[in-house]
Formats: sequence, structure tokens, C-alpha cells
Amino acid sequence: MTDSKVKEIQVKPKHEITSPAEQTRPGVVFTPSVDIFETERELTVLADLPGVTTENLTIDLRENTLTLTGEVEPFEEAHEEDILVEYEVGKYYRQFSLSNLIDQSKIDAKLTDGVLRLTLPKVEEAKPRKIEVKT
Repeated sequence: MTDSKVKEIQVKPKHEITSPAEQTRPGVVFTPSVDIFETERELTVLADLPGVTTENLTIDLRENTLTLTGEVEPFEEAHEEDILVEYEVGKYYRQFSLSNLIDQSKIDAKLTDGVLRLTLPKVEEAKPRKIEVKT
């Protein structure tokens, strides 16, 4: 294979939030990476939240703002001592502004293997439809 056909898997590092606002809780806060897809019927948001469990994930919707908050708890036990730590633990935080095209009452969320899948259905008026022409 040529070099152009071979793609190496590259680990994308976590990006810490850099905000002018002061935090009220200690610890590192990361921005989860997302992919957003659109079809005629819905938007789909995939957010990478490795290490976050459903118990430590909050999805809040108010005033057309969708907020994702997740937390990764340390893996080591209290009696264990860290020798090498490459996986950073902390909190995840990301917000999205929703338009009036999203039916907010029908948003669905599933967390599988550290990937959050949000399905944001479009309102009926926003879905494209074919109009029959009569003669």
C-alpha cells in the first residue's frame, strides 16, 4: 500500500476548557469531541465521554441550550499509589444552542462504551416533504 492509502490511528488528546470564567469546583474540565450528522428527520450528536457512566452524566435542556456534563472518577483505590498515570480524569462540559427546528420534547440519549448518542428530531414543519402538482 502506498502512504496515501494507509492511515494511522492517531489518539486525539483531551482538550481542557480554557474559559475566562472562574470555576467553583477544583479539578480539570475537558471539552468532549463531537460529531454531528443531519438527515431529513433529525440531527444526531455523537460525543466522546470515555470513562463517564450514566450515573455521572447529566444532560440538561433549558432555554434552548443543551448542556452535557460528565465526570470520570479516579480508577485507583484509596490504598493504591500511582506509579504512572497517562489517562487524565476530570469533568466534561459542552453546550449547544438549539434552534426552533428541533422538537425538544422528543430528544433521546444513549450512552454506550463511552460514546453518547443524542438524537434530536426535527419538528414536523421542518421536515421536507414532496408536494404533488395537480393539473
